[in-house]
This record gives sequence, C-alpha cells and structure tokens, in this order.
Amino acid sequence: MVTTPSQKSARARRSSVMEAHSVFDVYHKHQEISATFEELSVEMEAEDAKDDADAKSKSHEIFEKGRKSSPSFPQFHKVMKTGVIYATTRAKSNGFSPETEHEWANMGQGAPETGTLPGAPSRNFSMTIPEAELEYAPVTGLQELRVKVADYYNHLYRQGKSSQYTPDNVCVVPGGRAGLTRIMAVLGNVNIGYFTPDYTAYEQCLGLFLRISPSPLLHRDVNDALMDPKEFEFQVKGAGLGSVLLSNPANPTGQSIEGEKLRQYVDISRRNQSAIIMDEFYSHYYYDGEAVDPADGGVDDNSNWPKTVSSASYIDDVNEDPILIVNGLTKNWRCPGFRICWIVAPKAIVSMLGSAGSYLDGGANAPLQRLALPLMELDFIRRDTWALQRHFVVKRDFLLKELDKLGIIVQWKPTATFYIWADISRLPPPLNDSLVFLEECAKHKIICVPGVFFDINPRGLKTLLKSTCIANVRFSYGPPMRNLTLGMERLATLIAEWELSPETPLEYVEENME
Repeated sequence: MVTTPSQKSARARRSSVMEAHSVFDVYHKHQEISATFEELSVEMEAEDAKDDADAKSKSHEIFEKGRKSSPSFPQFHKVMKTGVIYATTRAKSNGFSPETEHEWANMGQGAPETGTLPGAPSRNFSMTIPEAELEYAPVTGLQELRVKVADYYNHLYRQGKSSQYTPDNVCVVPGGRAGLTRIMAVLGNVNIGYFTPDYTAYEQCLGLFLRISPSPLLHRDVNDALMDPKEFEFQVKGAGLGSVLLSNPANPTGQSIEGEKLRQYVDISRRNQSAIIMDEFYSHYYYDGEAVDPADGGVDDNSNWPKTVSSASYIDDVNEDPILIVNGLTKNWRCPGFRICWIVAPKAIVSMLGSAGSYLDGGANAPLQRLALPLMELDFIRRDTWALQRHFVVKRDFLLKELDKLGIIVQWKPTATFYIWADISRLPPPLNDSLVFLEECAKHKIICVPGVFFDINPRGLKTLLKSTCIANVRFSYGPPMRNLTLGMERLATLIAEWELSPETPLEYVEENME
C-alpha cells in the first residue's frame, strides 16, 4: 500500500501529540505509559515501518523509557517537576547545555537578566569574609539585614501609621521556596486556598504537607484574571479557608490586585482570620505608574518613587493582621543567585518560622546577607527600580507586538511581572497543545513553559486533558532582548512549518483511545 505525503504528515502530527503527552507522563509524573498507548504505538509502528524507520525507533525509545521509569524505590515519594525544570529537561534532550546556551532562545526562565541595566546604580559585590562570618547566621537572619527590610516596608508603605514593622517582624530565608516551605511547615490543620493559573512551585509545597488541605478558588468567569473581593470572601467563608496562597502581581498572568481591592483583601483576611500568604516577588515590575521617570524629566530624589505595590500598605496592626509577605533579592533586586529572601509577618509567626528553619534549612548564607546590605539602601532601591521598569517595559512591548503578528493571543496585557500568559489555541493543531508546542519549540532551540504547569494540581487529582491551561504558554521577557528577538524569529519559522494537516490533540486521543 502506498502512503501519500498527506497521510505521512497526518501521522507525524498524531505521533507528536502522543510523544508530547507520553513524555510528560514519564518524566513529570514518573509513571509507566499505559498499555493502551503501548498497543497503539505498536500499530502505528507497523504502519510507519515501511515509510519511516526513524519514527519507529523514536517511538520505541519513548516507551522503553516509560517502562524503565517504574518505581525502583517504592518507599520514596515521587516528586513532580516544576514547569521551568521540565521545560529545561526537554531542551536538554535537544542539545541545550551550558556550552550551547548561547545558541538558544530561552524564554522559559523564571529569573530576570542580572547584568547592569542602563541608568541603574552600580552594584559593588566585592567583599572580604572575616572568620567571624564563617559561623552560622541566626536562623531568622542577620539583625542588620532585618532592620533594613523593616525600614524598606515602613518607608514605602507605612508612613504615618502608628503600627510599624521592626526586625522582629522579618525572617530572612535562603530563597523564596525555602520561605514558602517554612510557612507550610508552621501552618496548622487548615484548608488553604489557591488560584489557577499561578506559580508552578505552589503545586509541590501545597501537596507535600499532609496537615494542610489544598482548596482551589474557582473563577466563575474564565475571562476574569483576578477575583473580585466580594467573591473572594464568599469562597473563603464557604470553603472554611484558614489560609490563602497567591502571587501578587501574579505569575504567570502579570495582573495585579491593588488599591481599594487589595485593601479589601486584607480586610477580609483580618475579618475572617484567614491568613493570606502574599508572594510579592514581582512588586517592583510595574509599568503603569503615574510618577515621571527621572530619565524623562522627573525629580530624582526621595519624593519621586516609581510605582510599587505591597499589601503592607493596608495592614492595621503588623502584629495582629494575619498577612505574610514573601519577597527577596531574587526578582526585584535581580540577584537570584544570592538565595536571600524574607518573610514579613507578625512577630509571633516569625518566631515560629525561626523554629521551623532550625530543622528545615538552617538559615540563609551569612556572607551574602552582609553583601546584600548596600542593596537595601533606600536611594539605591529607588534608582534601581526606575532603571528596571524603564528597561523591562521595552521588552514587554516588543514581545506583545511580535506575538500578535504570529496569531498568538494575549488576553491580559501584563501590567506587572516579566511574563506573558499567551493563548496558542488559534495555532495549527496540534501545535495548539502546550506540551506539543514545547516539544516543537525545543527542536527549534526555543524554551518556554507549557500552561499546564500553572494549573495547580497539588495532589495530582486533575487529569491532563481536563486542564483549562492546555492551550496556554508562559513566555518570559526576563532574559536579555537578544533571546526575545531570536525566539520570535524562530517561532515564526516553526509556525509556518505547521500550516498543514490540522488535527486537535483531543480529537486524536479520543479517536485512538476508544
């Protein structure tokens, strides 16, 4: 039987869908591939053997990996990969490495570029480490750094308020994830609410601690990026939530709860004694402020700050209101390698966090905490944030323009962060499946993160094909402009190659799984 070019093309598309979803199961969930998929692959291999020996070999390799991935150590819990790690793993399978990194358009990384920005104040990272610094730092952080963090919040968000933060309200931690882990460790037996889409690592921290019961906060309208405060309170009460975890501004959508709505969220937390864990790691990345940049003629002194947002503005009593703020040098100060972050909270909770840190992580790096002190000077922060916003808004606008040219939808223009939550549903099927999209991007030396990883699934109860984020992709404009330019050029080539033989992933899976 002669196979036509169009039949071969259709088979290749179907194979791509199977391969992408199977790889997800094998590498992300550490599961064996189902017998049904295996039997189906054998049929496809038999059909394709006459035409494409390479396809047969590749399919066989995928399923062999699935068999070998069955648990060798059943006494260990299988930990799922975060989105960035998964995307990087798939890139490595296509040749990505430290040696070849310059050849890739990495728009998947969750870190900002760390080099000197135009107009930014200098960062002097030279230091000598005295012998005294070789000792452990206090598990809640160096006192000098805690003082500066408290001053930062008081100066920007609490001027004129009687209740002020002190060092006792600050716990320095070795990275944001370590901070979230400490918080989860000290929570009692509570229902904890979360949104989707949201930061991929929430899935792991919400799913590992058996005392807490994750509970999704559902948008009645999928077109709502943020939840109205009245609806938020209704769901907090209805689910009996003892806590809520959210990123604000939000990763991956770039949307922000602020002003009166943020005030109401804090009031709801206080009124219902439901602790809100506010991940404010992107609180300097705002692009819609009203102040005038000194580069454009604005005043260059303490009276002229760029827009930043924090729930700290609306707290009544810093030691009574159940608001925990997580922030640090990783994003806003563009020093991810420092692994220096902090939690700002009522001092009774900070004491608990210190106890948890004594057995979880032991505390943050002592020399780097001291090296961070000049970065926490208020004048440095003001000038550095102006430079950051000036630089990143250009990259945001470039990416928005280029994605629009390619027919990729951006429903919510990001007002903050350095992410774009893109809708690829209009792309040629099955490229409109985010897992297929990643696989094909990796073949073209592009890295992005499939939307399914932001569809938080703490206990693994939601099936992949039920994900509401299957047609979404997160693009990061954290990397330098070179990455974005190269990525858009390659993405245009990739999409052009997928104009033929459309078939949706769902249609294909349903057709062949019957």
